Amino acid sequence: MSDTAAVTMTFHPRPQAGEPQPWAFPAPERATLSNGLTLLRCHRPGQQVVAVEMNLTAPLDAEPEGLDGVATIMARALSEGTDKHSAEEFAAELERCGATLDAHADHPGLRVSLEVPASRLAKALGLLAEALRAPAFADAEVDRLVRNRLDEIPHELANPQRRAAKQLSKELFPASLRMSRPRQGTEETVARIDSAAVRAFYEAHVRPATATAVVVGDLTGIDLDAVLADTLGAWTGGTAEARPVPPVTADDTGRVVIVDRPGAVQTQLLIGRIGPDRHDRVWAAQVLGTYCLGGTLTSRLDKVLREEKGYTYGVRAFGQVLRSTADGKGASMLAISGSVDTPNTGPALEDLWKVLRTLAEGGLTDAERDVAVQNLVGVAPLKFETAASVAGTLADQVEQELPDDYQAQLYAQLAETGTVEATTAVVKAFPADRLVTILVGDAAVIEEPVRALGIGDVTVVTN
Repeated sequence: MSDTAAVTMTFHPRPQAGEPQPWAFPAPERATLSNGLTLLRCHRPGQQVVAVEMNLTAPLDAEPEGLDGVATIMARALSEGTDKHSAEEFAAELERCGATLDAHADHPGLRVSLEVPASRLAKALGLLAEALRAPAFADAEVDRLVRNRLDEIPHELANPQRRAAKQLSKELFPASLRMSRPRQGTEETVARIDSAAVRAFYEAHVRPATATAVVVGDLTGIDLDAVLADTLGAWTGGTAEARPVPPVTADDTGRVVIVDRPGAVQTQLLIGRIGPDRHDRVWAAQVLGTYCLGGTLTSRLDKVLREEKGYTYGVRAFGQVLRSTADGKGASMLAISGSVDTPNTGPALEDLWKVLRTLAEGGLTDAERDVAVQNLVGVAPLKFETAASVAGTLADQVEQELPDDYQAQLYAQLAETGTVEATTAVVKAFPADRLVTILVGDAAVIEEPVRALGIGDVTVVTN
């Protein structure tokens, strides 16, 4: 027999979670540079990659008639050469800084995003200032960007989600409103764009007096005032003339448009209408109610369409700001999006409408409301761990004419919103009889079942 050694094991109690610590969205410091540029800075210890967001007041509805897409080409051309560097040299300088620079145009205006290690912030801000102050807009570079954009358009139209979004905008908004047309232009309008048109749009709208810079990251040991004075602060330009902002109007008469895709094995759904922007008091309740409807895998829509029926991998409900202004001329897009297999398009839509009607009749439950609050408010500290996420949200607030403490207020409002308020808001946001439904799919298979549902007049388009 062999001896067996005795082993003594000590069991330690499982670690317990501590008390939740107070958290609030970071508050920025606001200032104005001598050239009129607005600055928001936010010191975030430990964030060694600094994020810079630039808001430029160059909205899409300011694009000249027949030149839709010129704002997008201008945005892409900002980093394609300056008065000091060719496109290749500028890219190499950014790479030496370990920096990334991106720009895009949207309805509210132009956004330029820079990320760079804190140790190279001064150099990178110099390059950013150079791109804003003196972009080259060389003929060859603009022509290349136009060709690239023209190549992208057929691919976007072939994408069911993009095609559905394009059709919904066309259906909802009057033709006179810029929001009715593709944000980055059409083949016809983009083909007209040249370097002269890009420069004219730049000179009309890009200037420091109407720009805002958001700087977020660990600014320890950085004399940001001095760095800005030598870079963005040295950018000069005149004031801009005030432009009238057209109100956002839309027709949400209940109807269905089928974009025919013969042989498609799935149908892309996009169901929408417009609603209030973030200045409206109902926004927090609407966010909460919409999350309960379709914000997660355990939402009402997914419980029925995914878990019970197996029609889809997921359906989402959301609200996306189109324009948010303090004067009440803003709006958001309220939408439900997903895809279902072609034979079950009719049954899926029937069940989706049942969910909306059941919600209107019986309301949300307290349990649904509580889960939504936990998911939206409880994860906020994780959502804003990076400097880029904080900078992007602060820039959104600037773009949408919101106060600097808006995000902190929103989380407090979400936590205080009751079940009845959330129910009222989401039912008003998604009324079953006032929704425009876009279906990208095989019309030969789905048209008759959809007509039989009685959710609105049905039109089929083929282009």
